[in-house]
Amino acid sequence: MFSLLNRILSKDNLRRAYDRVVGNRGSSGVDGVGVDDLAGYLREHWSRIEAEIRAGTYRPAAVRGVEIPKPNGGTRLLGIPTTTDRFIQQAIHQVLSPIFDKDFSPFSYGFRPGRSAHQALRQAKRNINEGFQDIIDLDLKSFFDEVNHSLLLKLLKHKVKDPVLLKLIRSFLSSGLLLGGLVSQRDKGTPQGGPLSPLLSNILLDELDKELAQRGHRFIRYADDCSIFLQSKRAAHRVLRSITRFIEEELRLLVNKDKTTICRPVRFELLGYGFISSYRKGAKGKYNLRVAPKSWKRLKLKIKALKRKTSPIPFEERIQRLNSLMYGWLGYFQLGKMWGKLRALDGWIRNRLRYCIWKQWKKPNRRMRAFRQLGIEAGMAYAWSRSRMGGWAIAQSPIMGLTVTKERLDKRGYKSFLDYYEQLFHGSRTA
Repeated sequence: MFSLLNRILSKDNLRRAYDRVVGNRGSSGVDGVGVDDLAGYLREHWSRIEAEIRAGTYRPAAVRGVEIPKPNGGTRLLGIPTTTDRFIQQAIHQVLSPIFDKDFSPFSYGFRPGRSAHQALRQAKRNINEGFQDIIDLDLKSFFDEVNHSLLLKLLKHKVKDPVLLKLIRSFLSSGLLLGGLVSQRDKGTPQGGPLSPLLSNILLDELDKELAQRGHRFIRYADDCSIFLQSKRAAHRVLRSITRFIEEELRLLVNKDKTTICRPVRFELLGYGFISSYRKGAKGKYNLRVAPKSWKRLKLKIKALKRKTSPIPFEERIQRLNSLMYGWLGYFQLGKMWGKLRALDGWIRNRLRYCIWKQWKKPNRRMRAFRQLGIEAGMAYAWSRSRMGGWAIAQSPIMGLTVTKERLDKRGYKSFLDYYEQLFHGSRTA
């Protein structure tokens, strides 16, 4: 009966859990113990904590509530457990995840080992290009705040027979939430922020996956984002009505009727991507992935923040941060067709870098000397150094293009989005 708990509390499993929590860094919880202090804290308190876990008397601390802004407005509530509770949750996750994951749907892609957003996007493209082009873009309202504890524990009992472990998981679900100086008790929900939350959400939403599979529908799910692919609008409306009843009556969750839509591929967005008609000969009715407009907008806002002229950041550090952003962004959005957009983006970025350089030169005489060093004859250097044009206009002018060239920027560490995209992912302009 207690073999699962013994596996969770084994030295090897605890060592891996500790390494994962420390490696993830993260903020401290309500007790103020950070990841750098965790080893010392556990040395002093672990024997007591382990005894309480085995006896079924361990009580997790309240989670620290933090509201973070969403890209599309509003806020998302994160619950940050203490580092000790994250350590225990991680140890539980490492043992339970393989037990449950092997029976999850092959069309569930979020927070699972060996699964990724790219796989979900490729499957969505496959569904669309095989003729399933009336799409239910299902939105669950405040999913992580609405998870029913009793139902979730009932599902856990199918594979977890240890009552002490079940009691420990229930205590994590119902631990208080500290927000605005007040601690509130919770009888539902599993706040995002703890290592257990993704697994618990997949256990609950696997019931939705099974229902969709039993009905023979094509679908993909990434965490609480679910998309169902049908062959007619009429079928889509019928399925939406019936699956809404299932979600609200059987899973006791809420469907956000304002955000749930039935759409065609050109209006469908998934995990930061959109879909665009293929223009290849013989590919009528087929679609390719593209970067969604909102994703482009967020990228440009991040670049603007890095290139803000008032930030006291050395130029080389700006370049380093920009390159780091580029590697991560292109690593995720590599599936999109975007050669032309990247060419325009690179031109805009180089002008922003020129703007920063122009502002760093500051005084007219320094600007004149810089132009002379960059090969501009004396009269022109004098005239441009005293120009009354604004900084952004100067950045886009021929004088800066002739002097602060791409080659000179490259020597200072600048890397082009388009060059990196072609080099790593496509190797040609055909994308």
